[in-house]
Amino acid sequence: MTLDTTTAVIPTGGPASPGSPAGGTAARTSSGRRASPWLQFAIKRLFGLVITVVVLVVVTFLIVQLIPGDPAVGAAGPDATAQRIDEVRTELGLDLPLLQQFTHYVATLLDGTMGQSFSLNSTVSDIIASRLPFTASLALISILLVLLVAIPLGMTVGILTRGGRRRPVDIAFGFGTGFIAAIPPYVMATLLVVVFAVTLAVLPPAYSKNHVGTSFVLPVVALAIGPICTVARVVRRETAVVLEQDYMRTAKGWRLSALPLYAKYALPNLLTSTLTLSGLILTSMIGGAIIIETVFAWPGLGRGVVQAIANKDYPLIQGIILVLGILAAVLTLLVDVILGAIDPRTLGSKND
Repeated sequence: MTLDTTTAVIPTGGPASPGSPAGGTAARTSSGRRASPWLQFAIKRLFGLVITVVVLVVVTFLIVQLIPGDPAVGAAGPDATAQRIDEVRTELGLDLPLLQQFTHYVATLLDGTMGQSFSLNSTVSDIIASRLPFTASLALISILLVLLVAIPLGMTVGILTRGGRRRPVDIAFGFGTGFIAAIPPYVMATLLVVVFAVTLAVLPPAYSKNHVGTSFVLPVVALAIGPICTVARVVRRETAVVLEQDYMRTAKGWRLSALPLYAKYALPNLLTSTLTLSGLILTSMIGGAIIIETVFAWPGLGRGVVQAIANKDYPLIQGIILVLGILAAVLTLLVDVILGAIDPRTLGSKND
């Protein structure tokens, strides 16, 4: 009568997993110091975000200081006169003591200007504000595409190949996703341009104001296809593990249809580990956006920082890197919040 005993453990309270999560939660909440796990989680994560921002501010400030040679010479250009180099040095504040330079840098962040871009003759904040929507929209659509495609794909393959079934499908999935995931983003972007923009001529090869909607297709696919394959492989493995658990066997014994069986009991239990790794992958997509935006002439922060580096526009470089770093930190925080909402047990583990 093992089935009856297990059935008494699984039911209510949403997706159950081995170890009875309800019991673990009660043990944690019975202690006064863990009475509010969400509050502890929020305080700790907020503190971590503040520390991350402070580190980013220091690192971006040191970018100019750690450049070999005289940054003013590089910014002024190889043909600049000594007078022009002195003017650039004054514009960058490099003639001030180090502590005063840092104080001035922090002041530009607090007043919202983030410094002055001398290559574009505008405040850094205005330039970032004009480019940020392009990067944000590209990253958001790509991330949603990764989650909406990779999770169902990985679960489907995991269900079809459970217990060693359909071995050819498993092999083809593993080889195909592994091969695509190994292709560098710039190579994938170039291949997509050659096939769909040059050969077939069905999509624009670069950003176009006249074809904004279709301009998203190739950059989004180039940015998302690698992470889709990587996340799908993780989901497939986690699905195989979850399907072998006792509570899944018991749920199958209830004669549930496929949708409630896998959506209610399998999906929530494999999302915890999947999203943990996916958070790292999705954060790395922000770095990949720099390459993708350059290939497709996308007017976002990625292409902006490449142009700033070419122009040796150090205030603009500092501002864009700072914003990209904060975006990555916020994305990591968002993944943690989603994990906490799906499985409250992760709140306790993050507070340990």
